[in-house]
Amino acid sequence: MAACVQAAATAVRDPSAARSTRNNRARIIGTTDDYEETCCLGMGSFGAVVKARHRATGQTVAIKRLAAAADICSEMKLLREACLLEVSGRDNPFVVGFHGLARNPATMDLSLVMECVGPSLHDLLRQRHCAGIPPPPEAIVRAVMWQLLTGAKKMHDAHVVHRDIKTNNILVGDDDITVKICDFGLAMRMDASPPPYEPVGTLWYMAPEMLLGKPDYDALVDTWSLGCVMAELINGSPLFVHSNAAGQLAAIFDVLGVPDETTWPWFSSTPFATQVQVVTCVKQRSLLREVFPKTKLSEEGFQVLSGLLTCNPDKRLTAAAALKHPWFTKM
Repeated sequence: MAACVQAAATAVRDPSAARSTRNNRARIIGTTDDYEETCCLGMGSFGAVVKARHRATGQTVAIKRLAAAADICSEMKLLREACLLEVSGRDNPFVVGFHGLARNPATMDLSLVMECVGPSLHDLLRQRHCAGIPPPPEAIVRAVMWQLLTGAKKMHDAHVVHRDIKTNNILVGDDDITVKICDFGLAMRMDASPPPYEPVGTLWYMAPEMLLGKPDYDALVDTWSLGCVMAELINGSPLFVHSNAAGQLAAIFDVLGVPDETTWPWFSSTPFATQVQVVTCVKQRSLLREVFPKTKLSEEGFQVLSGLLTCNPDKRLTAAAALKHPWFTKM
């Protein structure tokens, strides 16, 4: 990964260097003049993602471009994202396809060119809710989760951890069935970055160990996030919602129970556990099955959900283990 970023950094100074990067990673594929922008897909602090058409081939793509005031650090982050997206997407149909990098000939700014998929899962769930349509049936939830777990397994096999899986970062294809993980802006390469790791991501989908400041978390933070996505698919809204880390942990433990020495020994050593211990009548029994009764989710489906939403990462399902569960034999 370090070599990839170093080669990409050279490309910032010398555009021609990117074409000779080993394995053609973070390659420059042309200029932004090669594309005609058709609409804006989304905006954020980083800049914007636009839908565009390649003038020569007619191919529709999504282009992530940085804000006008972006500095060299922002461009390095984009290059890093490009490398991680390319690595994660190799032979992985459930990650948004990486097309390359394009340079603006007027400003020399770089943009990330990707596969254009469709709306986010978040937007589709919100549209269903606003229209009074119930959440999707279990068969659809199973099909979506199989794709996401397969995509995550391939990504983790490549030593990449996404760290920000959420319904906003899952795109749905035109067939309304195919889903793809997107936005690798917070991803990291585990085999090139030793701990300590910083807590990053979106609060409602962050794993307990990350919220508690565990410095050596791993790919299991992604499977927790996928459990949150699964819960949201079934219920139509996020399961754990709060505005700060302490409140988010409380929201999690209100449903799953507070860990103890038996269920998660490491938790007892955290400052948060000390605070919890002074509270009387601490809830330790999981209420997850009451939130997702058999009328909503079968026993086998619940086993997958509860396996993903296990506070102790040592006992949590990996993506590979989840895919072996009998629930998915009904695909």
